[in-house]
Amino acid sequence: MRIGIIGAGMAGLSCAHALRDQGHHPVLFDKGRGPGGRMSTRRIDTPLGEAAFDRGAQYLTARDPAFVAQVDRWAQAGHVARWSPAGPDAWVGTPAMNAPVRAMASDLDVRWNTAIDSVSHDGDWRIGDERFDAAIVAVPAEQVAPLIAAHDNALADAARSAVSDPCWTVMAAFDGPVPLEYDRVTNLGAIGSAVRNSAKPGRTGPEAWVLQASADWSRAHLEDTPDMVEQALLAAFAEHIGVVSPAIIATSAHRWRYAKTNALDRGAFWNPDIQLGACGDWLLGPRIEAAWLSGHRLASLVGRTGSIAAEGGH
Repeated sequence: MRIGIIGAGMAGLSCAHALRDQGHHPVLFDKGRGPGGRMSTRRIDTPLGEAAFDRGAQYLTARDPAFVAQVDRWAQAGHVARWSPAGPDAWVGTPAMNAPVRAMASDLDVRWNTAIDSVSHDGDWRIGDERFDAAIVAVPAEQVAPLIAAHDNALADAARSAVSDPCWTVMAAFDGPVPLEYDRVTNLGAIGSAVRNSAKPGRTGPEAWVLQASADWSRAHLEDTPDMVEQALLAAFAEHIGVVSPAIIATSAHRWRYAKTNALDRGAFWNPDIQLGACGDWLLGPRIEAAWLSGHRLASLVGRTGSIAAEGGH
């Protein structure tokens, strides 16, 4: 089949690779300018050179045997490296967090800078100006229902029930090392996680920190301006340091409306009657590994026949 996939993040790319291995022809659509999504990296010019920040996911873990094997392949290709500050099974993309998704997208048909706001079905699926035998949505749960509610109420209702936590992220570059013993600290009041991004494997450039607010703080300050958020989180970080820190030479803030999902533990969704599917971390668990597994599980469901099916039952 020719299959249109909306969303070229970890889940969509994983599904596309598995579908291609089955002999299908996946085409992906993504509103982003390039690979990354919630594994994206922001680069900012500073007086000391370019600073890089993994502004979304800070690391990934690998526990399922299939995903462990995939991470091993990425490691052999130089796309990931171990990162002990987050634990013995933690990995980061190298030289940036988006390296694995960039590698996955490199040999697939991905239409970047292409936002899909609606789809239609009249025997075939129309996505943008193209027709497909099947359609797959691989976007955050909050974006699923508006796309497919007219075609599958059960999937739309499931997506509506999977609410994601927001996250404000502040990126700050300094003109010298911040005097903290550890490269990763958590639970600093308003700050849920603070990471010395410049200390991750393969990174270059000036001292760079990623400060991610807690879900509760982000929710309470969701509509604050970026300047307000920067001031609040940098003040909280300075208070934790407790001594005079190096001068800040660049900052930026990013609001993730859909950062960490409250997953349904259903794996993936496939409606063979109309050839419509969904995959993503919201269907399995709030981890990069879960997004990859969900994509593979959906590809497996596409190969089956029978009534509407979903991992975990539907």
